[in-house]
Amino acid sequence: MPIAIDMPKMTDTMEEGVLREWSVEEGDKITAGDVIAQVETDKAVMDVEAYDDGVLLKKIAKAGEPIPIGGLIAILGDAGEDVSEMLASYESNGTATKLVTGSPAESVEATPVIEKETASPSPSSPSNGRIKASPLAKRMAVDHGLELANLVGSGPGGRIIKRDVQAEIVRIPASGGTPSVPEPVDRTVESVRISQMRKVIARRLSESKFTSPHFYLSVDVDVASLVAQRKAVNIYLEKTGGPKVSFNDFVTKACASALVLHPDVNVTYAAQDGIIQRYNYVDIGIAVAIDDGLVTPVIRDAHVKSVVAIAEEIQSLATRARDKQLSPAEMEGSTFTTSNLGMYGIESFTAIINPPNACILAIGAIRDTPVVENFTVVAGKRMKLTLSSDHRAVDGAVGARFMATVKELLENPASLLL
Repeated sequence: MPIAIDMPKMTDTMEEGVLREWSVEEGDKITAGDVIAQVETDKAVMDVEAYDDGVLLKKIAKAGEPIPIGGLIAILGDAGEDVSEMLASYESNGTATKLVTGSPAESVEATPVIEKETASPSPSSPSNGRIKASPLAKRMAVDHGLELANLVGSGPGGRIIKRDVQAEIVRIPASGGTPSVPEPVDRTVESVRISQMRKVIARRLSESKFTSPHFYLSVDVDVASLVAQRKAVNIYLEKTGGPKVSFNDFVTKACASALVLHPDVNVTYAAQDGIIQRYNYVDIGIAVAIDDGLVTPVIRDAHVKSVVAIAEEIQSLATRARDKQLSPAEMEGSTFTTSNLGMYGIESFTAIINPPNACILAIGAIRDTPVVENFTVVAGKRMKLTLSSDHRAVDGAVGARFMATVKELLENPASLLL
């Protein structure tokens, strides 16, 4: 009897997958555990394994198309078995996907759809031997040696007016001579199919923004001591062969330590159960930008790890995230999230909460700015931090006390090395 191979649920948030490529061909003998295809989920590209022995009788899924969980992607069985009854069964339930045509699977890369817009206006042409132009435009054209027939009229009915001649004049080379011809402008529009990851990002962040009442708290941190401390640490690590420590690593450690002191920030609001879950451990998600969007690899038990250990782990996770080599387990279960745009020169921003967390910290760039110390203006270094909180779970005073602790730790960075 033929055996159906369905689209499996590979992550907790997955609703559909896109077949990336086939690893086998129709007629191949398959052994349980063999990888038969690669599927792009909302979080990574993952292998699909066969759970039974047999011959691949039919490829059903077409590369590049979304397939819902439980949708038929292939049929396994004995050589020569009839698969029409199984196909009919799936088609009647609306879960059979379009049959593959041709031998090799198509590439999953979305082919841009090019939509041509209306052509640009062409130069004015004589109508019954007469060119429509205002008297002033004609005189200006003569003065500058321009042919009216080469100009594009923007007035009523295509009439050439003053601004049309002026536009052509500025294109004449400074040394004189004939007007330069502008390069044609590409006015096509590309429509590119979004990835599974982008679909999920759009859905989950929309739900977060419109179902969680966000409020924001910002502090300006004096990071002069932190800059000096990081420099000293990295000089030492360079000599001992350790990883380079970033400002983000110090902020991650400061958040982890502050969450231990303020457990009411390290929570999740479970609306369906009518409870707030308070975590006794600190797992911090680090937002990492990749080509398809954003992923949040998780630093487990960050509160008991050193700044150097956190630096090493973040570097490893970020590298594998950009190469799409993270497993779903490495991106799930955070209790708090940080997002850093400081490396792009962004001084401050507000981040959308990463469900199911109740809070996310937005980290801005370190900036040189004049500050007042003892009634004297001096050079200072400041960094803006903004906490986005779900008001259903975290009150303003609770978030404020947490931010005050983070600020104090970063302004006394030696405490983070103990």
